[in-house]
Amino acid sequence: MWGIGGRYYWGRKERRGKVEGTVVIFSWMSSQDRHLKSYVDLYSSLGWNSIVCHSHVLNQFFPDKATSLASEILDELVEELKVRPCPVVFASFSGGPKACMYKVLQILDGKCEKHVNTDKYRLVRDCVSGHIYDSSPVDFTSDLGTRFILHPTILKMSRPPLLASWLAHGLAFGLDALFLTRFESQRAEYWQTLYASVSLGTPYLILCSEDDDLASCEIICNFAQRLQKLGGDVKLVKWSSSLHVDHYRHHPVEYKAAAAELLSKAAVIYSRRIQQLEGEKMGREGTQDEILDPLHNPREATVSSTPSFRRVALNLNDHFVPTSLEYDVGPVQDERKERFIPLSSTPPSINPHGVLGQILFDVCVPKNIENWDIKLSSSSRAAFGSSRRQPHFNPIKCIFRSRL
Repeated sequence: MWGIGGRYYWGRKERRGKVEGTVVIFSWMSSQDRHLKSYVDLYSSLGWNSIVCHSHVLNQFFPDKATSLASEILDELVEELKVRPCPVVFASFSGGPKACMYKVLQILDGKCEKHVNTDKYRLVRDCVSGHIYDSSPVDFTSDLGTRFILHPTILKMSRPPLLASWLAHGLAFGLDALFLTRFESQRAEYWQTLYASVSLGTPYLILCSEDDDLASCEIICNFAQRLQKLGGDVKLVKWSSSLHVDHYRHHPVEYKAAAAELLSKAAVIYSRRIQQLEGEKMGREGTQDEILDPLHNPREATVSSTPSFRRVALNLNDHFVPTSLEYDVGPVQDERKERFIPLSSTPPSINPHGVLGQILFDVCVPKNIENWDIKLSSSSRAAFGSSRRQPHFNPIKCIFRSRL
């Protein structure tokens, strides 16, 4: 699919059977589909789907074009991962990180001005599980594009035509005059973004050659050492003789073994991360349930809470069960056991020998009523008798007793 900053397509998109994950291939500048076919087949043989990204040459000078292509790739990944979540590995070749991939990392990390909200791509971030750098990363200077285009491995000839060499160097000189200051700031931002990817907690596989005159072996080794100091899991494979972005053709067995090891690590990292995210999700749901339970059963929550809340439970119980001021809560149906709540406060008292006490006694106590057979239990008679002898008289208790 064509976009502003380049194009992308699915090299392999298999949904049936067992699919280990998806590799996003950020190819080198001026690459063609036939150049990436061997890598698509390699990842396919290991059970991985692949997306191939071809970036425009001018993306190194115009970051907006790289951002546009990066957002399109992320949108494609979101749609695919919603259907079938799986680990995602970024495989970058030569200048692919500067032309597109570093903008993908910035968007996922919320450091891209046009994509501050990272919620849209959180699913992709959770699935990123590994990085592969083949003849990469390169220290992006303004003349790298010119040197790359004129390189014999790209032109497939020993020496470039004179006219093409003049045009390329003239273009590089003009771009230097227009973008020199901006280019240096972008270069610093580019390296900072690559180093910041350590926060994803993913393993790295870095492949390079000592005789690569486009991707300096010294720069790549320094990059690997810096990642290790930052806490990254890095495996560096270095050959003494291998052409730029041509390591797989010269060392197929070693290359495939290293790639298979990295992809296996990525699958394990993804599995652990998903288990951790599910555990955190269950923990949050459990916390929410604990908060919501008191709302569904306020009586149970207040009774079983700390002693400072048990006084509140008495007030709540008064709204649920009509009781007197001195009572035992009957058997409350509870999952665990019956619970009795004693009254902690002292009831109001009235002098039984006063005028008001005598009036209430005459009104509350039933006298000779025909055809009524009132039998009080021994405990009730004791309570009734003691109420007249005790200095503290409870008229409200008599009111409830008279209603019987």
